[in-house]
Amino acid sequence: MKKILFILALTGIVPLFSMATGRISFDEKVLRLVEETTKDVRENILPFWEKNAPDVRGGFYGTLLNDGTPLRDAPKGGVLNARILWTFSKAYELFKKEKYKQLADRAQDYFVQYFIDPEYGGTYWTLRADGTPENTDKQTYGIAFGIYGLAQHYRSTGNSESLRQAIALYHTLEKHAYDSVNGGYIESFTRNWQTPPRYGYDGKGIAPKTMNTHLHVLEAYTLLYRVWPDSVLEKQLRNLIEIFLDKIIDRHRWHQRLFLTMTWENLEEIDSYGHDIELSWLIYEAAMALKDASLIERIRPVTLRLATTQMKEGWTQEGYLLYERAEGEIRGGIEWWPQAESVVAFFNAWEITADPAYLDAAVKTWEWIKTHLIDYEYGEWFGGLLPDGTPNKDRPKADLWKCPYHNSRMGFELFDRTHR
Repeated sequence: MKKILFILALTGIVPLFSMATGRISFDEKVLRLVEETTKDVRENILPFWEKNAPDVRGGFYGTLLNDGTPLRDAPKGGVLNARILWTFSKAYELFKKEKYKQLADRAQDYFVQYFIDPEYGGTYWTLRADGTPENTDKQTYGIAFGIYGLAQHYRSTGNSESLRQAIALYHTLEKHAYDSVNGGYIESFTRNWQTPPRYGYDGKGIAPKTMNTHLHVLEAYTLLYRVWPDSVLEKQLRNLIEIFLDKIIDRHRWHQRLFLTMTWENLEEIDSYGHDIELSWLIYEAAMALKDASLIERIRPVTLRLATTQMKEGWTQEGYLLYERAEGEIRGGIEWWPQAESVVAFFNAWEITADPAYLDAAVKTWEWIKTHLIDYEYGEWFGGLLPDGTPNKDRPKADLWKCPYHNSRMGFELFDRTHR
């Protein structure tokens, strides 16, 4: 990162490198963006979860209403709990606050004890409020987040049990979900790894492979490789990158193919702006983790083309990113998470190119977030907006999908990239 920023400094654009101190300084626009997003994480997002999410019975509540009130009998989602584990582990890594470690340890203990299937391996999709298994189907997406959260917990705390469990989940995916004939990872299974009645947790249930699952297997394997640089894992991480380049990204449209057959035929043409802009920086992050200069050079134009296409097609003059386009129609409303992914992706593109248009887009999106998504009364972010442009206050702040992940990760990324 410092090498990139030093090169940018030679252009006279934004960052400046001091030979005397060995530190990088940034112009006021960057400093303000990082300061504000970090403050939002530390004083708004994390405190909401610290205050409201811990369940007196152990772990964390499965649903929190807009004002933070828990629904005590709500199911507990594996994805939500893995993301809580990742969030507080990452917070502890960056900020070293003991409360973050305590919550990360709490999440790790509950996840390992209750979400991991001791008989067949993998993770359950949901638990009942009392911690007993509810939906025991094995979703590759959910298991990937288990790897992601546990790997981060090990990275932040040195807990060897977390690394052991993350590696075990990785081996489980490789044994049961990896398609050794066509490449990539099969979407879902029954508890004992048989073909399910329907595939996946979204879509029409007929796609044995999906973009979104591969996106987060990529993310999980990238982080696991950073803490456990195993040679077979490296090979599979490279394979995942090639799958995106050859099978998932449509290079004529510069969008991803969302739902796919076992042999990679596209089932629906949908432009998912949020996922596409998220991939733009996650695939670059994967290449950087492998420290392969030739691969980074291959990925760089892909990253920029993905980010630029979403900026042109899905990013509005007001500063927010649309959800998706299907059959020529915009659908999905205005959601919280694509905005967080846009800030990171635009910032990443600016770091690569020093093009101020990308930095301006990151700043403009953040300004829109401050005005429309941050809940200054109860904390956290609203899940989305109603058609009239007002926040949807009937939506929970936490459920199977609403979590402290996309928005906290945005703040973590900007802080980390400017403080390394």
